[in-house]
Amino acid sequence: MLFAGGAVTVASAERDEAPRTPTSGSADAGFARDMAVHHQQAVEMSFIVRDRTKDEAVRRLAYDIANTQANQRGMMLGWLDLWGLPKFESGIEPMAWMGMPSESSDGAVMPGMATNAQLDALRRASGRDAEVLYLQLMTVHHKGGVHMAEGCVSRCVPGVERDLAQGMVDAQKSEILLMADMLKQRGAA
Repeated sequence: MLFAGGAVTVASAERDEAPRTPTSGSADAGFARDMAVHHQQAVEMSFIVRDRTKDEAVRRLAYDIANTQANQRGMMLGWLDLWGLPKFESGIEPMAWMGMPSESSDGAVMPGMATNAQLDALRRASGRDAEVLYLQLMTVHHKGGVHMAEGCVSRCVPGVERDLAQGMVDAQKSEILLMADMLKQRGAA
């Protein structure tokens, strides 16, 4: 019994100080908020194409993207809850934590995000047209996501958030290459 108590004392003494809680304007909080919104659109586009094509390769990719990004989105929203921070904060523009203007010239909320008109076009498309449009939109979407995740890698405090961001960079760059091949197979750029 004495040994077990000693082990707990040693383990307690070796712990780092309590983890810091990000502030609302921190890169960590900004990344969690903005990437949660970004991921939600990827999930939406993936469900749209799943219902608009019978192609198993595209449906499998869409399924993987939807599941991965829904899971990551849940983690990021959970972090905000854990930190006691709002999921949306009025007066703070998306991407402000990166020093970027939020709205792009095409009216998208954040870089890489599809516009409402593009989402409507995806909803109307079917078969090969839906596949190509999805792959094109998701490639641009992933490029915007990689840019944002790289911003967290360089600005977020080392830890779980930054590790997740680096994982996003690696995975989405790989999926961009896969989608380029899938577009080639469909005779599209």
